[in-house]
Amino acid sequence: MTTSVTTDTGTDATTLPELDDPAQVAPGDARQLTRLFLQRLAELEEGTAEYQYARNTLIEMNLSLVRFAAGRFRGRAKDDMEDIVQVGVIGLIKAIDRFEVSREVEFTTFAIPYIVGEIKRFFRDTTWAVHVPRRLQEARVHLARATEELTGRLGRTPTVRELAQLMSLPEDEVVEAMLASNGHTCASLDAAIGQSEDGESALADFVGSEDAAFDLVEDLHALAPRITELDERERLLLHLRFVEERTQAEIGERLGVSQMHVSRLLSRLLARLRADLLPAP
Repeated sequence: MTTSVTTDTGTDATTLPELDDPAQVAPGDARQLTRLFLQRLAELEEGTAEYQYARNTLIEMNLSLVRFAAGRFRGRAKDDMEDIVQVGVIGLIKAIDRFEVSREVEFTTFAIPYIVGEIKRFFRDTTWAVHVPRRLQEARVHLARATEELTGRLGRTPTVRELAQLMSLPEDEVVEAMLASNGHTCASLDAAIGQSEDGESALADFVGSEDAAFDLVEDLHALAPRITELDERERLLLHLRFVEERTQAEIGERLGVSQMHVSRLLSRLLARLRADLLPAP
């Protein structure tokens, strides 16, 4: 079944086959048809129905090329493989729009770098658990290759110095790249990690939390030397108020002074201790 396409002059041009399901075209036929459709696409006016038909058919006819390129990322893809294919289709569309028939280059050779590049960009920009600078993302890739090469050559895990020599990088940058590798994936705190007497254990069960009592302990240790510097009456005043928790009236009776005087004594004493403990503003 064919459809007639026309040039800008309105005269009939070479007819393009109208395919019922372009995605099901055999690879051998797809290569020849792709060449034909690309030639006609270069002649047609962008935005016309004929142009859209040729372009859409090229996309569907080369989906197998996208799946082939995406297959090499199967081990790295946490996402559904179809999502990776959709990203690769963006690269395919860019290749179709930028291909020049006059260069006489095989379309497959031209399109694969676009497809793979788009998928790599997707992994680089969206799959890191935390933000990692671009240079460290790239260093991580070189580190993986260097580690694999040296492991095979030495028969053991290479040292940082050996990796730095092979990668021609300072040792601290190699260490940074190792740390950056940890940012590529992360584990959920709710992830199950084993069984316990109370049932299934999660990572969060083993993560410590901040104890508010630590701040109190630090404050008491800082305060203790200042307390020893007070005279006996001042220490008694603090003991009655904050240890025995007596009221100011009760403290006044004990010390033989008025409640108002107890209030002034406490205020001056606490202000002095506070000034000793806290840095000057």
